[in-house]
Amino acid sequence: MWFKKKTPQAQETGDAAVDAAPVNTNPNATYAPTQVVYTDQSFAKPPPLNYTLRTRKKSLAIFWSLIILDCVCMPIALYFGLWYGTSLSHNAVFSISTGALGTVSIVEYFIRFRRLWRKGSTCRVIGARRYYLDFFHWELSIAWIAVMIELIVGTVPEEPPIRLLAMPVPSMVAAIGLELLVVDILRLWGVPAPVRVSSLPRGSPLRPGIYSIIEDVCAVDGSGGTEFRQRLNLRYQASKMFREMLHRLTLFWAFGALAVSASTTAIIFTVNKDVAYVLGWTIPFVWAGLWTVITTYWVKWALAAEEKQWAEERNKANGG
Repeated sequence: MWFKKKTPQAQETGDAAVDAAPVNTNPNATYAPTQVVYTDQSFAKPPPLNYTLRTRKKSLAIFWSLIILDCVCMPIALYFGLWYGTSLSHNAVFSISTGALGTVSIVEYFIRFRRLWRKGSTCRVIGARRYYLDFFHWELSIAWIAVMIELIVGTVPEEPPIRLLAMPVPSMVAAIGLELLVVDILRLWGVPAPVRVSSLPRGSPLRPGIYSIIEDVCAVDGSGGTEFRQRLNLRYQASKMFREMLHRLTLFWAFGALAVSASTTAIIFTVNKDVAYVLGWTIPFVWAGLWTVITTYWVKWALAAEEKQWAEERNKANGG
């Protein structure tokens, strides 16, 4: 059996051991609280995540198809259709476009809010009250507010600045990349978490920036539940190769996001305004699709290498 619930006695023993440590008397500031422990005495494999995307391919395809239609095709179609195909004022064109943008994303936002907020939620953050929701939800909220401010400011003038209105997606990608990079730098510097980061309480050692995104998206949107949060936490603590993989993935996405946002911004303010508008809403999504494909194969290879190294180290420990 891989996992078992902690008994009150085991919890008290663990707390006592940590309390005896001279450096830190708060167990939550050292490790994220978890309800399961690794109990495979043979240590044959790393603690399993018990999560796969294979059974979720259809729902993922439907969801991302709707996102593409909603956040790529719709703004472009409305821009060209209303700007060149009607006698509406240019201000009205973008007022309509802004009002119609993000319907699917907003619906998904409130669906995940309900999943986290409702009593008896099965995907809530470990050790947090329900009003905390999760770190990704707060990021999503701030991102949407920033995008809407950008769009509203752009629709105020009688002649809307087309190039500014092509910037919401590159701006969001830049913010994500910067956050991933800053979190990883703070982690390497040994700075503790200044606020709760999903299942990591305030004061805990930070983890790679991509960790909380994986935890929150898989637990809530991917229906992995709180159990996935627990298993991910245990896998992270148990496996050095897993930690290194997340660190490298964080840098891969951070530098990629910053590079694509910078290059897209340069293109937007260089080419014809119609081309700029199309590229501003498409290039970041094309990049994200490419990075996702690379990440998928990278993770498969890394997890296989992790299992192989785990087995080799186990054999060495057993005198093999």
